[in-house]
Amino acid sequence: MTSIRMLRAALLGSAIALTAAGAARAADCDITVGLVMELTGPAGEYGQAGAKSVEMAFRDLNDAGGVAGCKIVTDTRDSQSQGTVAVDVATQLVQVKKVPVIIGGIISSVSIPILTSVTAPAKIPQVSPASSSPTLTKLGRDGKTNGVFFRTITSDALQGIAAAKFAIDQGIKKVAIINVNNDFGVNMVNEFSSAYKALGGEITSVTPYNEKQSSYQSEVTAALASSPEALYLVSTPVDGATIARTWISQGGPQKFLLNDGMNSAEFIKNVGPEYLNDAFGTSSGTDATASTEYFNKEYKAFSGLDPASPAADRSYDAGAIVGLAIAEAGKGDSAAILASIRKVLDPNGTVIHAGKDEFAKALQLIKDGKPIKYEGVIGPVTFDDVGDITGPFRLWRIQNGEVTTVGQMSTADIDKVKASIAK
Repeated sequence: MTSIRMLRAALLGSAIALTAAGAARAADCDITVGLVMELTGPAGEYGQAGAKSVEMAFRDLNDAGGVAGCKIVTDTRDSQSQGTVAVDVATQLVQVKKVPVIIGGIISSVSIPILTSVTAPAKIPQVSPASSSPTLTKLGRDGKTNGVFFRTITSDALQGIAAAKFAIDQGIKKVAIINVNNDFGVNMVNEFSSAYKALGGEITSVTPYNEKQSSYQSEVTAALASSPEALYLVSTPVDGATIARTWISQGGPQKFLLNDGMNSAEFIKNVGPEYLNDAFGTSSGTDATASTEYFNKEYKAFSGLDPASPAADRSYDAGAIVGLAIAEAGKGDSAAILASIRKVLDPNGTVIHAGKDEFAKALQLIKDGKPIKYEGVIGPVTFDDVGDITGPFRLWRIQNGEVTTVGQMSTADIDKVKASIAK
């Protein structure tokens, strides 16, 4: 009897050991992608939505079979919306965790220092879902990125032109500008100003502000002194709401032009929807595809967030492109992933949309050595030589507390405006 019990115990121990070994092998097989997202701070709403979107894309890829049977997982770090913090956590991900690719940041003042201090020197691919500063284009053209940077949002150089044309079309001919004093805000104002003036608009004043102040009364007072008919507010939802409330309380005209990301439920709630019925804005837009329909249907159940949340749609695409590139590379190797990012957007490939079933089809095509073309939630995209995409732009307004799309400006439309300005 004793020998039988001993045998059973030995067999049980062996089974446990085999299970543990199998779990360890499965964990070793995981390919970890670093996420640097603005989970807190002024851009926290963007980063929370972005992180959930990437996780959803990876869930769909893993459910479709993963990469050679291995899962793609995330190691998510909070940049706190600060460039210095972002560099610290990105350095940990690259040097300690040895991640082969980073998704993030959301805002340009986070993505730029990650790129210049961490990913470009280490030659680690970096994909930002929402950093729109023209500085990123310039860094690429100046040969300072090692070709590792990509983004699934259009440059502010184009968005500034779109905003200027939209403002003129809405009859807004005389604006004061209050803008966040960082790379994003300064570049957006520069691009907007040159286009707006060329189209016949008048800028009465430009007032930059520093983030996370308890009060913006002095900035608002300065802007109102110029007697504008509207305010162009280049901001983030938290600071933007404080500025807009101050503007309204001081009797400023309740007509606003807003940047991408300000089509935020948090911003509308904190300002008060009754004050925003004459608020207009532009965002990097979408050409609707089957991926758009899938995302809009499934995202809230997965994340608890609205699919229209800032940066949500293009963050799913960033995750999908990275995940498919890992599958194309067949391994978690930075150089191989970098070489594969454009391959999964092959214009001659079989069109692939978002979701488990579509990704399963993509994985089989990759296994068979056939090209694929991912058409995402924001539509078909192609990266140029510096990792940029172009148009379209979504034109929207806020009415009765809801953000409503009222039009679209295509890349061709932007080119026409640029040509008319140059004359």
